[in-house]
Amino acid sequence: MLKDSSLRGYLLEESLAWLLRSSGYRLLVHEDQDPVELVSDGDTLRVKGRGAVHQVDVLGEFAFTPAFSMPVRLFLEAKYYQSRCGLEVVRNAHGVVHDVNENFMTGTATRPRQRYKYSYALFSASGFTADAQRYALAHQISLVDLSGASFAWLLGHIGTTAQSLYKAQQYLPGTSSFPVNWMRTELRRRLQTSPLHLLPQPAAPEGKFVQMAATALAEFADALRGRSGVELLLGFPSAPFILPLATDDHERFLEYAEARPDHAVRIRRRGMGSAAEWTLAPADAVGAYELAFKLPEHIEEWISDVEGKERRRTAEVKEQFLSTITLYRMNGAGVRAYQLRYEASSFSQAGAVVTP
Repeated sequence: MLKDSSLRGYLLEESLAWLLRSSGYRLLVHEDQDPVELVSDGDTLRVKGRGAVHQVDVLGEFAFTPAFSMPVRLFLEAKYYQSRCGLEVVRNAHGVVHDVNENFMTGTATRPRQRYKYSYALFSASGFTADAQRYALAHQISLVDLSGASFAWLLGHIGTTAQSLYKAQQYLPGTSSFPVNWMRTELRRRLQTSPLHLLPQPAAPEGKFVQMAATALAEFADALRGRSGVELLLGFPSAPFILPLATDDHERFLEYAEARPDHAVRIRRRGMGSAAEWTLAPADAVGAYELAFKLPEHIEEWISDVEGKERRRTAEVKEQFLSTITLYRMNGAGVRAYQLRYEASSFSQAGAVVTP
């Protein structure tokens, strides 16, 4: 039987694909979308590397190409472990993305083709070990910690659905394995994260299993759509990591940001150590919106490392790493960019270090 933790991981990956859709990414699911770089192997999508062809569960293409760069594609991998995600997972991610980015040949007899910049983001429901964080920082693998309170609603729905799917397995024929590809396709169809004509059509299971599983997936999709006022936005700070920015009402953020795509924000840190969460809000409009995020744990450890220096170091992190946070969002006209600029309080500017 498929483990409960594996089911949670699959559900988390598909949930993140749904949440990131409005952040400027489109899902790549079939080699027809790029016959040169992608390979469809049955129901599995693979990406060509220099030394191997690599399986990918979720691959997104960013609709906006940064200046002096190449189009960006993102490997998305989610881990729903009971313990922190370790070094071996991050090391594998580095090997994959390094091999894929080197798959480009030049020469007089080589046909010119489009080249992409592949990135890798690991999302973990339980955080990452210290050595995994250090390795990821050195090799530019983005680690996203979803263990904070802002994502409790998502992890709760995933846990409930995984339990229902796990129980449904008992009704599969004795020699049958869990139909993972069917589950993924069913969720993508319900969440509309992929073009329907490109979705694989795996054989649908039969009997009581499919009744129970289809019901559980339908309820899960309905729960996500019921949170349509919630959106995960990716923030790109002036730092070697990305920020998942959660909001309870993204319409309020969009209403403000559309009118002021470049505006000043205040940033607060709440809590201590690895449990700390950060929020940002407009500097000149209290209550207009609020975005929540967590910083990598090794930064939190540095902030709290020396007694009496926490406020000073909090201010330094804001000024050095969070001075500018850029967000991209897909809309009907293309990709819209928003820039959030950290503005310290007058007390902080005067030399009295506070947490504004």
